[in-house]
Amino acid sequence: MPSSQPKVLRWLLARGAALQFMHTVLSKRKLSPNVTRLDVLAERIAAIRLPGQFVIVRRGDGAERIPLTIADSDEKAGSITLVIQAVGKSTRELVALDPGEVIQDISGPLGKPTELAEAGHALCIGGGVGTAVVHPIAQGLFRRGVRVTSVIGGRSKEWVIFEEELRRLGEVVVCTDDGSYGRKGFVTDAAKDLFAAGGVNVVYAIGPVPMMRAVAGLTRPLGIHTIVSLNPVMVDGTGMCGGCRVSIGGETKFACVDGPEFDGHKVDFDLLWDRLGTYRKHEEHSLTRHEEACRIGLQKPEGY
Repeated sequence: MPSSQPKVLRWLLARGAALQFMHTVLSKRKLSPNVTRLDVLAERIAAIRLPGQFVIVRRGDGAERIPLTIADSDEKAGSITLVIQAVGKSTRELVALDPGEVIQDISGPLGKPTELAEAGHALCIGGGVGTAVVHPIAQGLFRRGVRVTSVIGGRSKEWVIFEEELRRLGEVVVCTDDGSYGRKGFVTDAAKDLFAAGGVNVVYAIGPVPMMRAVAGLTRPLGIHTIVSLNPVMVDGTGMCGGCRVSIGGETKFACVDGPEFDGHKVDFDLLWDRLGTYRKHEEHSLTRHEEACRIGLQKPEGY
């Protein structure tokens, strides 16, 4: 653009070019009290993403970078599905978006695709929002002709997500802590029964760290290969920052480039849990400030 052009015109044209690369929210649906599904325009990512891969999302300038698994995609529509648990300031800002609004940056697909079984019986275990992460894995297994059984759980019926989608891919066992829906108890209780019945060749377990640790503890003595998806603190998604380092079999790995999925029998879950708590106080402070009402005018300056 020649420098003789008015600055305002140059800014508008540049802004228009930037908007072409923003990602429009196509649809929005609340899945549980604090989990929301956003279907977002991201044509290139939708065309090449594979099970287990994720994206890093940034709402706008100055916003936090948030890693989110691609729960589904529609190549024809050019959209990807993001399932977001609103637990902090940044995730609350994302789920507040309505169809037609945009997300400035979505980088991906990132991470290694899931190591999918070729045959046999796969048990997919999802806890809470982890059920959405299990979904693309179950899809990939189903397309290969692998028998899929999914065990999913929530505190009560209203917290159970992706049941309908997983039922299209195989048998589903639903567990709720209070027994309000499906089987009363934890997903590990249902998994024990399935292991006792025999015939499970591989396990994919995704959810809270205590759940994944418990599943790995069940499968280790049985010799059943178990894959878990880790969620350490992640910043750039390229392995450069080192924030997502985890210990796997005594070796340091980076979840964003070496994972996010690893052999559950080799994960140092104690170290992972400690690292997840590193910024907990900062997150709580940020959320508190986000929820506060504006203070302007509430307190007069001294001597006023």
